[in-house]
This record gives sequence, structure tokens and C-alpha cells, in this order.
Amino acid sequence: MKKTSTRLADGRELIYYDLRDDVVRDAVDKRPLERTHTTSEIRRDPLLGDSVAIASHRQGRTYHPPADECPLCPSQDGRLSEIPDSSYDVVVFENRFPSLAGDSGRCEVVCFTSDHNASFADLTEEQAALVLDAWTDRTSELSHLASVEQVFCFENRGAEIGVTLGHPHGQIYAYPFTTPRTALMLRQLAQHKEATGGENLFDHVLQRELAGERVVLEGEHWVAFVPYAAHWPYEVHLYPKHRVPDLLALGEEARTEFPKVYLELLRRFDRIFGENEPPTPYISAWHQAPFGALEEFEGVNRDDFGLHLELFTIRRTSGKLKFLAGSESGMNVFINDVPPERAAERLREVAS
Repeated sequence: MKKTSTRLADGRELIYYDLRDDVVRDAVDKRPLERTHTTSEIRRDPLLGDSVAIASHRQGRTYHPPADECPLCPSQDGRLSEIPDSSYDVVVFENRFPSLAGDSGRCEVVCFTSDHNASFADLTEEQAALVLDAWTDRTSELSHLASVEQVFCFENRGAEIGVTLGHPHGQIYAYPFTTPRTALMLRQLAQHKEATGGENLFDHVLQRELAGERVVLEGEHWVAFVPYAAHWPYEVHLYPKHRVPDLLALGEEARTEFPKVYLELLRRFDRIFGENEPPTPYISAWHQAPFGALEEFEGVNRDDFGLHLELFTIRRTSGKLKFLAGSESGMNVFINDVPPERAAERLREVAS
């Protein structure tokens, strides 16, 4: 992997990740952009104890542009975009309309390929490995920022999810706090450790699923399963068999096997509802240990956390979506219409 860092016209950082070492990235952003001004503010909810990012400047962000005006395609034929060069393998840049900025963290966009009409599932294993390298590198770099406590790499795919740009891309949020979802995991981790005399909850979950009927696919170093209490109609968790706290700690063998396993999982998601259905909308989310202090989670350290990826779709059956209505949105109690065992069976049936 070759990494080249540069700056866009308004001062935001842009980084090329290339498969070849001889690629030269010296294209200049020629757009007449003014410096980006953000209004991101973190407010803490006194009743729930969680945090909300207030970011009114995002109201003006780019919204479903036509393909020939896509800001994530390379700059070609006189049309200038967020990527100054005429081609790229993988590129990461600071979001022009960030939810988090300055002392409130940082938001980045990850473009998986220059091909506007592709998806992550269309990548080769070599290309997917390069994305993994980019996620890992950005996790490392962002973790050293004074304002950052947790790094979250994720992909939203599909208009049903709320994606406003059709180009295959993901995002990285660097939070100035430990997120509520991670805090819940850490509390459960601490309780399990105390109740069992030091055993690890992530190891327990993995061992139980490996012995059960919800495994979707398994490699030498990774296993994908539908969790026992899945929240979403089709939800898969992907775990490395050797527990590590974050992407930085993944061993070389696990890194090498990941593209094959992950690409197969994504391709199965696109076949769940039949060949004539539009691409399956999904969210793919990496869960990594926070880099901030863990004193409030007594007895837990970073190495106790288990890196894993959660992949789920909001489509519950052909032509129907799972909406977060009263129970889910009002009380955070999910109601799942698809039994996890049946979801796992279906994902095994559509193996390529």
C-alpha cells in the first residue's frame, strides 16, 4: 500500500491509498472553495446521560446529485470533484459537512472505488484488503488526536438507509466520547467478568454461537453468525476467532482472510430477497474498543473488548422495510419479525 496525503482547496485533508507503489498523486484541487465553517456542538442529555451532536450546517449538504455531478467520482473531462486526480484506488478525506469537527471530533469519507456504479461487494479481494488497510491506518491516526476517544468505521448503503450520495463509500466518525452502544457493551463485559471470576463475555458469545445453529459462514480466522437476540430482520455479526480490541491488533492471517469472508457475506445479503429485487440496503459497522479512559467500567481494560463487525438490513421481506416505530424509537425495545434461526438458514441457502 502507498499512502499519499494532500490538501483540498479549502484546507481539508485528503489521502490516497494505492495498490501500486509507483503511482504519483500530485493533482491540485482547482475549485474556488472557501474555508469550511462548521457549527458542530456536543450536548449531553441529563436524563439519559448520552450525547447529541448539533450540526445545523449539514442542512446544506449535497443531496442525491445526478451521476454526472457526483462529488465522489474522480475529476475528469473538466468536471472538478472532491477528488482532484483523474482516478484512484481508495481515497479518504475530511467530510465537507461533518457531524463532528474540531474539539467535537472529526468525520471522514472513505471512497472504496472510483467506479460510480459499483458496490463494495463488486470489489476484488485485493481492493477490499486495501480498504481494510485504509480503515486500520485511519483508526491509528485518528486515535492520536487529543479530542478523540473512539473511532467508528462504517458504511451506509442504499437510499432506504438515508444515503444521499450513490457512489460506493463509507464514513469514519472519530468521537470525543465513548458511544452509548459501546458503553453498554463495556458494562455487560464488566458484569460478566465479575460474575464468572474473570471470564470474557465476547469469548463466551463466540463459543456459544460456534456451537449453535446460527452460523452463516466460517473461515479459519473469522466466523459470521446471526446473534441469538438479533434486533434486525437480517443481522450478522462477524468476529475474528482470536479476540483483539481493534483493527490495529488484527493478525496478518486474519487480515489476509477477511476480504474473502466479508465479500461473500455482502454478496449473500444481495441475494436474500431474490434476483429481481433491488440491491439490499444495509449498514455495516465496525465495533472497536475506545481509546479513552475506562475507569467507569470497573475491572475492564481495552484488551477485554472484542473487535467485531455488525451487518444488518432494514428490509424485512420483499418490498417491505422494518420501521423503528413506537417501541423501538420510544423505548428502545426492538421487535424482530424474522426469527434469527430462520435468518441464518436463509443466508446459508444463498451461498454462492
